[in-house]
Amino acid sequence: MIDMKIEGIAFSAGNWPPDPTKPTLLFIHGSGEDRILWHRQVDALAEVANTVAMDLPGHGRSDGPAAADVAAYTETVAKFISAAQLPRPIPCGLSIGGAIAQHLLIEYPDRVAAGVLINTGARLRVMPAIFETIEKDYAGFVGMLEQIGASPKTDAAVLEPLTRVTAACPPSVTAGDFHACDNFDVMARLCEIRHPVLVISAADDTLTPPKYGDFLEKQIAGARRAHILDAGHLAPVEQPEAVNAAISSFLADIVDGLGKINGTSGSAQAMGR
Repeated sequence: MIDMKIEGIAFSAGNWPPDPTKPTLLFIHGSGEDRILWHRQVDALAEVANTVAMDLPGHGRSDGPAAADVAAYTETVAKFISAAQLPRPIPCGLSIGGAIAQHLLIEYPDRVAAGVLINTGARLRVMPAIFETIEKDYAGFVGMLEQIGASPKTDAAVLEPLTRVTAACPPSVTAGDFHACDNFDVMARLCEIRHPVLVISAADDTLTPPKYGDFLEKQIAGARRAHILDAGHLAPVEQPEAVNAAISSFLADIVDGLGKINGTSGSAQAMGR
């Protein structure tokens, strides 16, 4: 894995420079997190695509400040795609990262080739208790992540690196991310998405339940769907092999031997252990 920074955005890549004959999976993390969420994807999928996991502004090692809303984050990601010269980028986002991916597909269709939406929704209302806990007891919020972010079947040790990242994130940044989620709503605009899309949900996700994925699948024309068992909201960490298999299958469906995006329809279903 290669760690770099371009125009203030820190990222990890499976290989660098990108192979122009391959599409690029651009991984975008969730609220209060950073690119460590995607380390198991960056390495494992580097054979089938260029893989890049970025830190959003104000997160990890990227320069700040954090953005106030999804639209502002999306503009930054679109600029990064151009600055890094990523061939045929496929934004792959979880939670707020998935919101950013949807916004890219809607507002910047000429900048992206497809999308992968993981444990996210077209509308992301946030429980008031989350805002209250972040404000009054941030350490308590971080301690809640195992309960609200993962399946009961997930070993807590698997989540420890991501928990450390969230603990190090300024509470104001984490709260701002959740406010950005709370204000996000593209339910009426999903019909504008014309690129191939994979929707991934997780059986034990209580923050963005599978019904959110149901809506995305039904409203985005030709969307493919994968459902991960024995995983919660943090499925890329909890069940990386199943998530990787779903993404690989999606790429096989839409990318021909020259790495060009085609419009082939199909479906994908990935099951955890």
